[in-house]
Order: sequence, then C-alpha cells, then structure tokens
Amino acid sequence: MARFLQAVTAGLLAGASLFAAPFSHRDHLRLDAKLTCVTCHVNAAASTKVEDNLLPSVEVCLMCHRAQINPPPVTKVARFSHQQHLKLGNIAPILARAIDSGQYLAVPGDTRRRLDTRNPCEACHRGLEDSEQVSAANLPRMADCLVCHNKIDPPYSCETCHTNIQALTPATHTEKWVDTHTDPKIEKQSCAVCHGRRFRCQGCH
Repeated sequence: MARFLQAVTAGLLAGASLFAAPFSHRDHLRLDAKLTCVTCHVNAAASTKVEDNLLPSVEVCLMCHRAQINPPPVTKVARFSHQQHLKLGNIAPILARAIDSGQYLAVPGDTRRRLDTRNPCEACHRGLEDSEQVSAANLPRMADCLVCHNKIDPPYSCETCHTNIQALTPATHTEKWVDTHTDPKIEKQSCAVCHGRRFRCQGCH
C-alpha cells in the first residue's frame, strides 16, 4: 500500500473529482498488487438492491487523493442483488460454456478471452485491468444475464428487470430501421437478446 500511496499522492488526481475526469482502474490495480475489488467497493458483497451506492466511500479515496466522488449514474435495471450473485461463486465458467456452446445471445467479441478469471467480480465486470476510464464497457452485458435468466417474452418480460422499457430501444431502431433491418450486412445475432431465439419475422409482419 505504501507504493500505491506514494505514486498517487505524487499528483495523479490531486484535487480532481474521480468521476469528473477519467478514472483508471488499470493504474490503480497495477500500482498495488494488494488492491482488490472490495478494497474500494466495500459494500458490494452485502448489496441486495440496485439502488445501493457501491462506489468507493470518500474516506477510502482520501487515503490517497484529495477528491470527491459523484453519485453513481441511474441504472436501467429495476432490481439486482450482488449478494445473491456472489453466493453463486465465480460464474465465469458458466458464461464461457454458453459462448462455447453457441447459447450466448450476442456476438461475444473478446468476452470469452476475459472469462479466464478466478475473480468472481471480473466474471461480469470484465476488462478492468485495461480500463482507463469508467464506462459501460466494464458493466455486465444483457447477454450475460440471459444465460441464466432466459425467459424472454417481449415486450412482457422486459419489465421483469427494467424500469423504463422505452429507453431500451437500440439507437439503430430509427424510422428507417423498418426498411434497412433486412440488409444481410447487419449483424442479427444480438437481436435475440431482446426478441428471444423463437422470434420470427411474423412476430411483427
């Protein structure tokens, strides 16, 4: 921890808001090998509500920084229990099996490579060792959730997990989408995330 304190107090983020500027998980993890997810996110393991603020407390950050922590952004998920999911242990092998068997409802990209982890947090929060700023890239993907929570009956099942379903419409779904979505160049595997595997054209047409 001494090495970490020296490096940070040398001026990495002195006087800055940790979330007003880019925050590097990579730098924090590399500066001190003893840092773990729960070193900073101390309340995550006991969290049972999506509304829980799991960002580091000001006291944790003030050990190294002169900083303030802004509130977390509002999530589109209605309910989630970190506590319940962590009781399952490391779910990375479960997600890996879904990708390997073709059951994963999205294009996996580099997801499979990042699932070779023993850290249960990194099963869902992937890529933190390379992350230079806080972004949605390090949050779970909906396809991750659907490996286990796989009863999809749109639009009726959306509200099981989401509050404002109007806000879930992908950016691609403009008025022109009706005419362009049949283009063979458009990736369609991820459609199953919202529409399910049994969805057919006749569902809309």
